[in-house]
Formats: sequence, C-alpha cells, structure tokens
Amino acid sequence: MIARLSGTLLESSFTSCVIDCGGVGYEVQIPVSTFDKLPHPGEKATLRIHTAVREDAITLYGFATDEERKLFRLLIEVSGIGGKLALNVLSSTSIGAFCAAVGASDVKALSRINGIGKRTAERIVVELRDKLNSGLGGDMAIAAAVPEKASALNDVALALEQLGFKRDAIDKVLKSLAAELPEGEEIDGEKLLRSAIRKLSF
Repeated sequence: MIARLSGTLLESSFTSCVIDCGGVGYEVQIPVSTFDKLPHPGEKATLRIHTAVREDAITLYGFATDEERKLFRLLIEVSGIGGKLALNVLSSTSIGAFCAAVGASDVKALSRINGIGKRTAERIVVELRDKLNSGLGGDMAIAAAVPEKASALNDVALALEQLGFKRDAIDKVLKSLAAELPEGEEIDGEKLLRSAIRKLSF
C-alpha cells in the first residue's frame, strides 16, 4: 500500500491534486486543510497517504499532517461515513473543534457539518468518543494542525460556484488571495468573496 508520496506538484484544487513521482502522476483526493498547505505547482510536495482499495478502483487520499490522516482513518470506521464524507469533515472544521464537539457529545455542533445529519452525528459520538482520545494521543490542543481559514475558504469557494464561476478559476484566485494574507490573520469571508468576485470578473 502507498503510505507516502513525495514529488513535484503538477496541479491542485480544493479537492484533489496530482503529484509527479518519478515520471508517474498520482491523483490524490485531499481536504481543504491540506490544499491550504500545498506549495505552488512545480514545487516539491509531500503527503501522507491512505490507500483505499476496492474491486473497481484504487483511491489515494492525501494529508499534510499525521493528525489529519489519523482522524480520517477513524472517521471511515464509523458506519455510514466513506472517504468523501470524511474529507468533508476535515474541510469543514478544525481537528480540535471536532474533537471538542465529540468529547462534549455536542450532536448539534456536529450536525452543522455539511453532509452530517443528526443520526450520523450521534453515531460519531458513540463510536469515536473513546477512540479520539487514544487515536489522536488525547491531545485536544491539535486544533492548530488544521487552520480555521480552510473552512472559510471552502465556504467562499462554494458561494462563488453558486454564482456561476468555474472551479479551476476559483481555486487559483482564492489560493492567490489567501497567500497575500499576513500569517495568523483570520479570514473575513465577505471581504474575501468580494475580492474574489472582482478578480474573477476581469
């Protein structure tokens, strides 16, 4: 099984990227939190990989940190959660906020994650509450492992798609705008949306 990929980043979007390793381009599904940490195309990138093998497909899921991959693997063990939904969880909230919600049995907070209904949220609490403490080292402080701005970027991207802009152009513009932000500065979603619309309209 592929556990790690290191090579030249050929292209990337909020949901996937392609890494060239020795002349072979590997398509990898990623969460927004990992996209936010990727270098520019043409530069070297390294991802932790989870390989999912089915009869009709082999899918690679990539993560910037070990914590992201650990949480992904715990999530797909929950009944009703597949790879796509697990990535959505990582794209929608920080690891720390997710762990805190599970630890507090906050079904309402978990249900606010896109794709997670009340019943699924309840299963997450029941099945992961104990596993999160051991599977992620019991450290709720790893919220910093996934920046909050990843969720804001995803929200803006979805809003731009609803306005009719193409995903490739959206990804390029938002990555450029996010790179211009001072390190540590929180994203103002409305301001970012207006800036993106201006760039996409010309």
